[in-house]
Amino acid sequence: MNFARQVLVIMAKDLRAELRTKEAINASISFALVVLLMFSFAFDPDEETIRAISGGLLWIVFAFAGTLILNRSFVRELGNDCLDALVSAPIPGAALFLGKALANFLLVLIVEFVALVAFGFFYNVKWTMYLGQLSMVILLATWGMTVAGTIFSALTVNIRLREVMLPCLTFPIVIPALLGAMQLTSALVAGKPITEDNASWLKMLIGFDVMYTAVSVALVEVVLVS
Repeated sequence: MNFARQVLVIMAKDLRAELRTKEAINASISFALVVLLMFSFAFDPDEETIRAISGGLLWIVFAFAGTLILNRSFVRELGNDCLDALVSAPIPGAALFLGKALANFLLVLIVEFVALVAFGFFYNVKWTMYLGQLSMVILLATWGMTVAGTIFSALTVNIRLREVMLPCLTFPIVIPALLGAMQLTSALVAGKPITEDNASWLKMLIGFDVMYTAVSVALVEVVLVS
């Protein structure tokens, strides 16, 4: 119970800090909208073509826009030695990590929701046919991307070129999750539900989340003090 409370306190702190300034979330939403708008001019507005590329287009936007939020996760703690104070505080590193990961997860979901609405508007695509399954895919893939991005954000926080290093480290790691999300999203937007034929992608997403969450929680103490 005490551990869960510590996680929630860290999560609430990060959410308040971000929603007070809205720097990262405004930048992420603006980036997502601009990319979607630019791609709307680049492709033939044929419904079949748009549905075929929907998974790849959406998750490229989600990944790059999400990186803007993930990069701020530990950077905002650098002022006044707040990061050193957090690391020295009598809370487990796992609680600090999970609190920040949950805050990032919720912020990235906000950006993805806005991007989905804009996608439907710009491309005239109804993506709500299998909303429940699509929501499940987005939640699983976003959590995997957030976990990996948060641990690498902690690793690169003291690097001068952290804005460049974070995506360079995160994207190769999350390729399995992004690939599964792209395949499932394209099928769901095209009106094809998740069946036995593509359920293996869903299982891979679940396995990715479990594995990387466990590894990140186990290694976060080493990363924070390094």
